[in-house]
Amino acid sequence: MRIVFKTSYDSDIRMFKHGWHAFWYMALLALAIALPFLVGEFWLGEFTSMLIWSVAGMGLMLLVGHTGLASLGHAAFLAVGAYANVLLQQKLGLPFLVSLPLAGVIAGLVGMLIAIPTTKLHGIYMAIATMAISILTEDIIVILEPWTGGVAGVFPPDIEIFGYGFNRYLNITGMYWLYLGITVLIVLAYKNILRSPLGRSFGAVRDSEISAQAMGINLPRTRTLAFALSCAITGIAGAMMGHFSGIFNNETFNIVISITLLLMIVVGGIGFIQGAFIGAFIITFLPLGISFGRDAIVSIMGGGGMAIPGLESGLFGAIVIAVIIFEPAGLYGRWLKIRTYFELFPFYRRDMFKRQKSYLKTERMR
Repeated sequence: MRIVFKTSYDSDIRMFKHGWHAFWYMALLALAIALPFLVGEFWLGEFTSMLIWSVAGMGLMLLVGHTGLASLGHAAFLAVGAYANVLLQQKLGLPFLVSLPLAGVIAGLVGMLIAIPTTKLHGIYMAIATMAISILTEDIIVILEPWTGGVAGVFPPDIEIFGYGFNRYLNITGMYWLYLGITVLIVLAYKNILRSPLGRSFGAVRDSEISAQAMGINLPRTRTLAFALSCAITGIAGAMMGHFSGIFNNETFNIVISITLLLMIVVGGIGFIQGAFIGAFIITFLPLGISFGRDAIVSIMGGGGMAIPGLESGLFGAIVIAVIIFEPAGLYGRWLKIRTYFELFPFYRRDMFKRQKSYLKTERMR
């Protein structure tokens, strides 16, 4: 059993709970750095894709998991980040190290402009408003064809940093390490946001807006900042996705991407930064697992090729339903329960993880 004594406010908000906590995360980082020496280029490309989805998941997690605001339109901000990054490089000649953060800033500003008139919306109404934005984005991309390329799409240039090129097909190892570094920086920024007074106010707004307002938190300002920071992180993921895909157009960032992002963090564990990575892992490797399993069954049975349309979507939907019914806290939430069970055995009690109402009676219909 591990007992952590918190004797100050700083102990409650420090980066790692204890030394072993830091050790295991450093070991995980070392494994990630060494991954190109352990797997082939195909699997390295899949892990690079997982990093992109993880960054996008962290962007949505900040809004949904830590502030309690529903969104079905984050594909629009992936598009803003992807197109802004390419335009800054092609039109203004900016290097990748400058265009990438600027793309995030532009996506954050667009998110702030959208959040200002929608700060009073709650629940399903917020989700519908953001979904409408995601649908409109596809038409806006077509209308702005001189800048976006319309349905023909755009080809982002290869990433070049200090004369060293990064390309998915020619240098996937370098691209993986580059994206891993970006992901680590975003994780550190994300953790520090949650440790700050602003991050604490996000959690207060999520748990009870009335109580947060009574403590002096400015609700419109907090919700707007949460939306802006969430869109900025998502915009950076969009810029990374654009370079990784090699070409994108109006159909790349559709409403299905927004729904997939939301379901991804729900399955991984909503409210936990680790849930974004677990969900990204499932999103990336579930189709491969289904494909390999199907081929194995066909080879064993000695039959011809077998293809079931919509199998990946159906299986992922079944996983989402099972998680919502049996473990609303997601896969990472289940892991926390298992870990706590062994840490406290034989003193573990089922009611320790009983779900509590996170709203006041006056907020039930909001």
